[in-house]
Order: sequence, then structure tokens, then C-alpha cells
Amino acid sequence: MTIHNLISKRKSIRAFSERPIDDETMISLFEAARWAPSSANEQPWRFILARKQDKEAFAKMQECLNEGNKIWAKDAAALIITIAKKHFSFNEKSNVYSWHDVGLATAMLSVQATELNLFLHQMGGFNSAKAKEEFQIPDEYEAVSIIAVGYEGNPEALPENLRAREVGERKRKPLSELVFSANFGEENELFKTETNK
Repeated sequence: MTIHNLISKRKSIRAFSERPIDDETMISLFEAARWAPSSANEQPWRFILARKQDKEAFAKMQECLNEGNKIWAKDAAALIITIAKKHFSFNEKSNVYSWHDVGLATAMLSVQATELNLFLHQMGGFNSAKAKEEFQIPDEYEAVSIIAVGYEGNPEALPENLRAREVGERKRKPLSELVFSANFGEENELFKTETNK
């Protein structure tokens, strides 16, 4: 059985080219994110976009990254902070699904990017408190991740340890470890013999 090539082709790269992303293409990424599903149609996602040509914003966002991510993320065409609104607008109750919904919006953005031969690398390795301060994110919102986005570059330009990870085999846990039956951890008959990578 095959899955859609926009899913199988997607990968998180570290080697980005210097090619910029044009305005129309960039807008289409966020338009795709805009159409993601969300709990109570709250649409709790927000984004801060720093394109490479916006030198000050790009440098500020890069400074929010952990040192290991700064090494390669500096070459991306853009960096994006993904943000979750913590409370529902209609009743001000805590929205425990907001991070899930931000993930869905980011997944839609990722599919659109893949369609346009762009690649994303989502990073949890960043200083959320610094991002909040630097980009004046209000208290009712929380930074979730920073995404590097751009066209694929040459892995040979990466440091050796990152190059090996870049060109290594992509691996996934088998479905038998992910999909259970009746109780958590109980093997599901449907996936006993599958051999996913």
C-alpha cells in the first residue's frame, strides 16, 4: 500500500539553499495553514514570519534558537515562530487542544511546502521566554516551535556530524508499536505482521 507522495516526500532537512521564497509561494504556505481543522473552530494558531531579507527579525529569531540549531538554521530562507492561543475566545476557558491544533496547521503548511518543493524543519530547541520577549508575544499566547523553511541545499556544506544525519536512512517505528487494541500496549491483530520503516 502506498501513501500520498506529499507525505512520503516530506522530510526535515538541515541543508538549505540560498534561494529565496517568493511572496506568492510564502503566502500560499500560510493559506494552507489557515484551512486546518481546530477545536470549536477556534483557529488558535498564530505565526511570526522572519524572512532572510528581513535581516533584523531573522537575526532576532535565530538568536532564540539553541546553539545546535543555529549552526544550520541560519541558511534557511525564513524562520517562523508557531504560537498557540491558550484560551478559547468564546468562553475564556483553557484550550487544552491548542497545541494539537497548531500542529495540525503546521502539518497543512508542511504539505503545501512539499507540493512546492520546499522543506521545513520544526525545532523545539529554542528559548521560548526569549522569543516571547523579543517578539512581544502576549501572555495569552505561547510559543510552540520555530520552523526553518527553504529549498533543499547541498548536504556537503553541513558539518560532518549533521551531514551523516542528513543523508541517513529515514526511520519510523512500526505501526505495531503505535496502534493498540482494547488497552494501551495491547497488540492490535491488524498490525502484527506489518514491517514499517
